[in-house]
Amino acid sequence: MNEVSSPRLADIALAAHRLSGLAVRTPLVSSPFLDERTGGRILLKCETLQRTGSFKFRGAYNALASLDHATRARGVVAASSGNHAQGVAEAARLFGVRAIIVMPADAPAVKRARTERSGARVVPYDRATEDRDEVAARILAAEGGTLIHPFDDARVIAGQGTIGLEILNDTAALGVRPDAVLVPCSGGGLVAGIGLAVRSGAPKAEIFAVEPEDFDDYRRSLAAGEIVRNERAAGSVADALLAEAPGPLGFALNRETLAGSLVVSDSEALAAVAFAFRELKLVVEPGGAVALAALLAGRIAARDRVVVVLLSGGNIDETMLTRALAGAAL
Repeated sequence: MNEVSSPRLADIALAAHRLSGLAVRTPLVSSPFLDERTGGRILLKCETLQRTGSFKFRGAYNALASLDHATRARGVVAASSGNHAQGVAEAARLFGVRAIIVMPADAPAVKRARTERSGARVVPYDRATEDRDEVAARILAAEGGTLIHPFDDARVIAGQGTIGLEILNDTAALGVRPDAVLVPCSGGGLVAGIGLAVRSGAPKAEIFAVEPEDFDDYRRSLAAGEIVRNERAAGSVADALLAEAPGPLGFALNRETLAGSLVVSDSEALAAVAFAFRELKLVVEPGGAVALAALLAGRIAARDRVVVVLLSGGNIDETMLTRALAGAAL
């Protein structure tokens, strides 16, 4: 598959084969309390339990596995606030190749530490004044390697789409089909892959992207019918969801599959982190909790519906978790 072409369902199936035995088969978790609160049947897809603590390992590994041996041996470069960084670093470690990661200087310390633990070299940059893609391009020119884009890469999108296949299989095993699927959204690769997979088996399911307030480039892009950029690159607790603009590959798919984009505030994201910790006994980072935040805030009608909520990552610093717990009512 060419990395600049749109992924197909067959590419997602191939990614699932490559990931078998390596990616964690994360569960769909239900909560009677959450069902009672919303009036629906809520199923939480817990990618917080995935290898490296987020869904990103899926796309990263599939991208590296798609490279020929000689190309992969020259190493890879990625730009990420932390979760894609960890996924690429771990995939590179498994293949025994070099990984260089361009990461914001203000990224959570736990994300940088775990990226380095997998053997990657981290190159920090200032996300408010520097362009991470330009930094990555300089590294590629000087040291070689292959860029693994966090979302605008069909191989990465296909890897993330394996989550959608698992949702279909697990809901079928429960004797239900999803009426709606809520997915945290940054550049759009995750929701594009999931939407492609889910709609193949549940064509009436509504797929929603969920974004942080003031970083709702997907909502505005869908409304405009063309890609619209965010005005700034920092300033939300959902650090994992601060892409500058939708990726063209994902946007082409999402224009066809998305029912819309839902937007949540920082306070709602932090309240969802606290809710997950206290009520669900799950550790979720703010960016990974925005879909749950949208549900709790009533952004969609859940009553008498089967709603799948993706918890996309759990790499949260203790200070941020403490902030979330301190700010949420018991």
